[in-house]
Amino acid sequence: MTLPITSIGLLDPDQVKSVISAATLAPSTHNTQPWRFRCTSAGIELHADPGRALPAADADQRELLLSCGAALFNLRTAIHALGAHPATTLLPRRDDPTLLAVVRPYAARKPDPRLVRLADAIPRRHTNRTPFESAAVAASVVAELRHAAEVEQAWLPRLSAQQLEGLRELVHKSHLAQTADPAFLAEWRYWTARDRSSRDGVPEYAAGAMPSDNGGWVLRDFGSTERDRTRDTEPLVVVIGSFDDTRADRLRAGQAMQRVLLTATAAGLDASFISQPVEVPGVRAELRQLLGGGLWPQIVLRLGRGAPVPWTPRRSLGDVLLEPAQLSA
Repeated sequence: MTLPITSIGLLDPDQVKSVISAATLAPSTHNTQPWRFRCTSAGIELHADPGRALPAADADQRELLLSCGAALFNLRTAIHALGAHPATTLLPRRDDPTLLAVVRPYAARKPDPRLVRLADAIPRRHTNRTPFESAAVAASVVAELRHAAEVEQAWLPRLSAQQLEGLRELVHKSHLAQTADPAFLAEWRYWTARDRSSRDGVPEYAAGAMPSDNGGWVLRDFGSTERDRTRDTEPLVVVIGSFDDTRADRLRAGQAMQRVLLTATAAGLDASFISQPVEVPGVRAELRQLLGGGLWPQIVLRLGRGAPVPWTPRRSLGDVLLEPAQLSA
């Protein structure tokens, strides 16, 4: 098919294609890739793809918004690295609930080296589910991660030893709740252990540590083959939270999550998601109280240095680009 890509503002068609391709490299739950894009004379639109929602794991589509927020941060950062200012409007039309943002690359701006560094990390960032090395993450890097979240209007709190132990217990509690839910298991099995020809979902070759092999932090088993049973000693585990829990806050939290992940990648770190405690509503409420009651927990990350792993696949641009007529479908 002919891709609906033309010049937009300061970007020529090839540059538009490159920044949308960068956006598609964002992480998403079960690698569902729940985003679509539309090129217009006004800018690049980011749309949610409701057909890729996860009714069991993500009933209120909170994680869908986080994933789209991560794609939005990639889009903004890639545009900035090309010397254009990515003027961004969140949720611009109430009558179109799938339209999450419009990015307008119409003003020139000298690229900030810090954002160029993050743009360079976009194709290198990928989820790593292997056990991590024992070396601690430097305090200076943790400070960078915290600052990355704050720049995007989110918060990465310091967790005490007591809070970390409480979080570990909540991870196990939510894991048991999900594995006892037939609807969750059916949905999870649908999206995992995909063969190599699939462009979405989690292929078996991207599976990592067995669920009991990560220092007590339960990770999902995304495959059925025997894998490395080397244990994590104690990975850096962080929570990214927002001060409210509206759709806009969730989009901002997704952008913060991606800025944290790219900052970690640029620092030589790997990351994976510990999603269970924010996917089970009752446990998420307990986690909020564990954090002091002022933050809405949006995502839990595990950070460190793991073994090299393959990238998960992505849908083609033809699969994620919307023609104008498709918007009313």
